[in-house]
Amino acid sequence: MSWFKKILGKESKEKLDEGLEKSKKSFFEKLGRSIAGKSKVDDEVLDNLEEVLITSDVGVETTLKIIERIEERVARDKYVNTSELDEILREEIAGLLSENENTDSAGYEIPEQEEPFVIMVVGVNGVGKTTTIGKLANRFKQDGKKVLLGAADTFRAAAVDQLVIWSERVGVPIVKQAMGSDPASVAFDTLQSAKSQGADVVLIDTAGRLHNKVNLMNELSKIKRVMQKVYPNAPHEVLLVIDGSTGQNAFEQAKQFTQATEVSALAVTKLDGTAKGGVVIGISDQFKIPVKYIGVGEGVNDLQPFDKFEFVDSFFKKD
Repeated sequence: MSWFKKILGKESKEKLDEGLEKSKKSFFEKLGRSIAGKSKVDDEVLDNLEEVLITSDVGVETTLKIIERIEERVARDKYVNTSELDEILREEIAGLLSENENTDSAGYEIPEQEEPFVIMVVGVNGVGKTTTIGKLANRFKQDGKKVLLGAADTFRAAAVDQLVIWSERVGVPIVKQAMGSDPASVAFDTLQSAKSQGADVVLIDTAGRLHNKVNLMNELSKIKRVMQKVYPNAPHEVLLVIDGSTGQNAFEQAKQFTQATEVSALAVTKLDGTAKGGVVIGISDQFKIPVKYIGVGEGVNDLQPFDKFEFVDSFFKKD
């Protein structure tokens, strides 16, 4: 089928293939065991496939949609060989994801506008949030954009220090205050600096605490209100960073944060070290929020724009 357009360069696609290797290997080993001795896709194979998809962290709701689509295909084609199953999965999952509105864009296209494009970055501690900000800053700078960072995660000294290291590493300025300062005050100062410096993109880091959702909601709302005193439309994006290696817990993080604030985009990190890459398929399908980037390695350029077709192609492509 013609789902599989090519948007990634050869080197990036190879990196994606490599980053998803553990997930792909785990999936095909499970699939191989589940269809052993079977030549035809029948009810037993579909039941086994359902279990394989769920245990590969695709998620129950998305798995049921995929199984339903394959059932319809089997009914239509009368006879489907199990050797075709990987190709059928690629096509049906790509088709399912293509039907989701607002999930077509890979990465960021910074709009031409008079004010800077402000991205508020949220996520629990340890998911790779600060690293993602650093890598995004590098991407924007490579694209010729003038970037400014705001260290509004003032509850952890390590968070500010880590962001300072990234600002130095990629050569972009940062606005920070003393440990324990009001995060909204840091955000305000950052946007004031962005205005005076003529920045194109602003990335605001925020605290990653989920133990008290009410406090989190209030804090993020306050940061937004204060930023809007400088730019009424800020933030233009709320980017949630989630750790793909946590599997089903990543779904829970997405659920919690989408309830706490208006998340408009997702970045899924740490896919290279896990067999839980299927979580990206489920999250992309269920939350109807675009996955903008995925992390497939430690390098500064290993944060890739997410393209659902390239991802599915890599995940279900046999060697």
